[in-house]
Amino acid sequence: MRPSGRNTDIMRDIVIETNVTKHAEGSCLIKMGDTHVLCTASLESRVPPFLRNSGLGWVTAEYGMLPRSTGSRMRREATAGKQSGRTQEIQRLIGRSLRAGVDRVAMGERQITVDCDVIQADGGTRCAAITGGWVALRLAVNQLLKAGDIKEDPLTDHIAAVSCGIYGGQPVLDLDYIEDSDAGTDANFVMTGASGLVEVQGSAEGATFSRDEFNILMDLAEKGVAELVAAQKAAIA
Repeated sequence: MRPSGRNTDIMRDIVIETNVTKHAEGSCLIKMGDTHVLCTASLESRVPPFLRNSGLGWVTAEYGMLPRSTGSRMRREATAGKQSGRTQEIQRLIGRSLRAGVDRVAMGERQITVDCDVIQADGGTRCAAITGGWVALRLAVNQLLKAGDIKEDPLTDHIAAVSCGIYGGQPVLDLDYIEDSDAGTDANFVMTGASGLVEVQGSAEGATFSRDEFNILMDLAEKGVAELVAAQKAAIA
């Protein structure tokens, strides 16, 4: 039995609230169990220097955890004067993942920055940020379409992410913190709505895992992402 009482293939409760901030072109608060992430998308009429005069758009992301998003207070990274390696790795993952579902030609030469701020952490914050980040991005793109600034929808598919792992010797879906901190294997799967793989991050924390076990994790991830995509569709309907 999992600590939460869930079966091995059951996700935590998923809640996505949209338009939760006044100023951002797209925003949502995503809750995956006790992991809560605020995602905002901001439109900018510029692109990074390496894309100037290319006709291509750009989607990038920033990620951070609030000081009391965890059991004890964390120091703000701004006070340290630099981001941690973990923060940089996660925000690059979010940006890469979201760009996988974007036609950057149709987007035009503009940038959308997706900010993901973890309000409360209980495992899977990067997955929640990617899933909620796509909703914020969708809402911001809707603004461009409504204003007539772009003629063609640049979002080619949904993007969502979920964690899977081997806990207590069995493959499980959507790890919370207790499971994540004690899992023998931990993996994050980023996928499209059509079940295409965008990125897989996996490691054996204890014993190695087999190809058969990895295939089971893949099956669990596909099921979980399908549920997340359904939640995304309901949120933007």
